[in-house]
Amino acid sequence: MPAAVLVVVVGLIALAATSGGAELAPAATSTAGPDAGTAAEPSLARRASGDPLALGEVDAPVVMVMWSDFQCPFCGRFARETEPALVTRYVDAGVLRIEWRDFPYIGPESLPAAVAGRAAAAQGKFWEFGEAVYGQERRPRSDDFDAAHLRLYAEQAGLDLAEYDAAVAGQIGLDQVQADLAEATELGVTGTPAFLVNGSPIIGAQPLDVFVAVIEQAAAQAGQPVG
Repeated sequence: MPAAVLVVVVGLIALAATSGGAELAPAATSTAGPDAGTAAEPSLARRASGDPLALGEVDAPVVMVMWSDFQCPFCGRFARETEPALVTRYVDAGVLRIEWRDFPYIGPESLPAAVAGRAAAAQGKFWEFGEAVYGQERRPRSDDFDAAHLRLYAEQAGLDLAEYDAAVAGQIGLDQVQADLAEATELGVTGTPAFLVNGSPIIGAQPLDVFVAVIEQAAAQAGQPVG
């Protein structure tokens, strides 16, 4: 993360299984360059056109940055129970953009899983790959995330497997994964899932109504209230 563009102090995000995932300290401040967005939205939002790891319009008033690990069971809970409702209610309406960040920290299988996700992204099927991985609860640090299972999820997501195999073998996307990891570490992220909604933190895989409240408040502050 170039210092000339953004220095953000988000606070400590610590893994807390009893609270459903990550904990995020409430402090969130920024010092940003001229292209960093509004004061309410630190430029952790990349807003890159055509980003395969993002859902929603580039100019959506609300951006939710999410740090995830494919092995994380709480990330899976969010993907199954909350994300679809947010997509239907806010992403499809042009209110919300969701931007994924890799934070592969749970175990040695996390990094290959993240690289597999980038191989899916190269074919424009990152979110389909996520649906295959998170479609049911899987066991972290298990053979659910070995190379054979990751390839199975790629097949379920409709990927061209020859292209997938070549991308994985070539470690395509590894640099981007490591860049996400370095940025998150700089910010104090130590657990998943963790979210920033226009700079406001959400702790772990909270119920839908928590996300609704924060997103709608952020939309109102951006001058585009929902409803």
